[in-house]
Amino acid sequence: MSENPIFERIKGEVDENEVVLFMKGTPVFPQCGFSSVCVQVLSNLGIQFKGVNVLEDEEVREGIKAYSNWPTIPQLYVKGEFVGGCDIVREMYESGELIEFFNTNGINIQLANPE
Repeated sequence: MSENPIFERIKGEVDENEVVLFMKGTPVFPQCGFSSVCVQVLSNLGIQFKGVNVLEDEEVREGIKAYSNWPTIPQLYVKGEFVGGCDIVREMYESGELIEFFNTNGINIQLANPE
């Protein structure tokens, strides 16, 4: 992987941030429904994350798909590990598995609306 400069940039983002969401738009202004769902899930859990707007850089937009061998965006990474796209994140959230995953990885959850 080290021979591809875009992979190095992506790896840098993934390594330097505990939680990274490669998305269309920004966390404040998602520009697709799938990215918006992921932002809402992470925000509801109070997860601090870095959003990388793939619309700003075509190389990152295409490179992230090859890097993860996953064809769609958004893509969530936690502590260097690819978690999945919108459907997987949503399913994990709805089943409670996502909270368990963050807890296992030492990521602090601060539920926005604790029940």
